Amino acid sequence: MLKVHLQARLVKSLALPLPSPPAPPRPRPPAPWKRLALHAEVSISSAYPVFICSHSPVSSFFDPIRDSQLGFLVDTLPENTCLARVVLKKGKTQLFRDGNPMVYSGAVDRIIGRPPPKTEAIGWGLYNSVSMFCVRLMQLEEEVARDPCCVLNMDKLIEARMGEAIELRRSMGLPSMDTDAFRLVNSEGDRLSGLIVDIFGNVAVVASSAAWVEKYRAEIELCIRKISGIEHVRWRPSIEILKEEGLNILDESDPSSSDISGTVKVKENGIRYSISLEGQKTGFYADQRESRQLISSISKGKRVLDICCYSGGFALNSARGGAIDVIGVDSSLPALELARENIVLNEMDPSRISFVKEDATAFMKGAASRQESWDLVILDPPKLAPRRKALQSASGMYRSLNSLAMKITRPGGLLMTCSCSGAMTQSGIFLNILQNAASMAGRKITVLRQAGAACDHPLDPSYPEGAYLSNVLLRVQ
Repeated sequence: MLKVHLQARLVKSLALPLPSPPAPPRPRPPAPWKRLALHAEVSISSAYPVFICSHSPVSSFFDPIRDSQLGFLVDTLPENTCLARVVLKKGKTQLFRDGNPMVYSGAVDRIIGRPPPKTEAIGWGLYNSVSMFCVRLMQLEEEVARDPCCVLNMDKLIEARMGEAIELRRSMGLPSMDTDAFRLVNSEGDRLSGLIVDIFGNVAVVASSAAWVEKYRAEIELCIRKISGIEHVRWRPSIEILKEEGLNILDESDPSSSDISGTVKVKENGIRYSISLEGQKTGFYADQRESRQLISSISKGKRVLDICCYSGGFALNSARGGAIDVIGVDSSLPALELARENIVLNEMDPSRISFVKEDATAFMKGAASRQESWDLVILDPPKLAPRRKALQSASGMYRSLNSLAMKITRPGGLLMTCSCSGAMTQSGIFLNILQNAASMAGRKITVLRQAGAACDHPLDPSYPEGAYLSNVLLRVQ
């Protein structure tokens, strides 16, 4: 992995000398950027500072680096050394000036060792020659002016961004007496692209999906352990995504990746949960917290069905809200064992809430054939479109699942339906799929509410690809 400092030069220990004029009989040495790229391919975990440059013309009478906010760095570098420059294609600069942190390879014109005569520094970031996102922006030029101490210093940058994330959650009342399960760092939304940190009581679970996160693991863990109340850190690398970053990581179940395993107890909106640190994602879906609270407030006196219930979040909130009968359905036995444990944890009446192990489609088809219906149905399936290329086939699956869910919602009842597929949410076609599902079921729907992830999952509007969760509440007639 190549550390990109948008137009500044290499740190002493990583400095590359500019090539000398070639002697006639000797082969010409490779250009500096080629040597940098070669080193990156051989050792992806090695980080190098590099500038990211625009392709916009500037006056040739001044040094574009020295005249930018990043210029003071030039004087700190050894003589006859320079940083590599990642030069963006014409027309691509504004997207990243606006804050999008993910510079995809198609936006890069070239990588060079010497500053080109007509480029302008816009910031610095981390470069990876293997990843489709070849640069992850860390600071823009104006941020450097406000906070120069973090420039080219990942230790200080991580600490600063982590501190900002902690303060943001505190301003939203997290953690609280009723809730100690929440997201502390949300990747691009907290300006730490590729890093997710979820807090579960005294445990922090780190989900890593970028090579730079793995390189700076020790620094990240140190920051997390300084947080009041955190006693354990569990590291969960996204193995398949990291392969695309050029890293082969040990299996995430390897005990050396954590100082804790098994289950932990947490609270959310006053409801207690036993969650598995070996479970799906980080172990608990804190993104649905606000929607679970809404379900609690509208469940009184209703018969409720929670499809794809996992550890029982919506079902438990329904029971707490006064539902007269609650059924949760999931195909995972370990998830249902947690759900049943959660009934006991919350001292709920097992005659009013129960969980069934069955495939979601099979259960709904069976219920429809028996003409069973519920006042409130929640459908929260797993990710059906992990990538955009799977969107077409996933659309059919979402349509079929929702059509079945509408058939077993009593006329005038409510259906809360979800998609956690980023490709689906970003496509904007989810409502259209729901309308088609209603037509298939012979039902009429009205949208009552549209929501996404909870407020501890901030979204950077300059990176809309960070939006992944759709939650729609419907009246079904």
